[in-house]
Amino acid sequence: MKKTIIKVNGMVCGGCEKRVKNALESIEGIKKVDANHKKGTVTISLESEIETKIIEEKIEEKIEDLGFEVVK
Repeated sequence: MKKTIIKVNGMVCGGCEKRVKNALESIEGIKKVDANHKKGTVTISLESEIETKIIEEKIEEKIEDLGFEVVK
């Protein structure tokens, strides 16, 4: 299993964490999502055989569709 940590601006509460978590868990290849609005991070556990670059693009798109900003 691979782990990816993404910095996210705009999460301000537990509700934001839940929205991000639910949205990202719907992406095929993601095993677990932990969002933390206090740290401004989303930690994602990926299936090991998933192509990381492709899945990261989907993750960033999904986060931005929710109205949050991915920090690069």
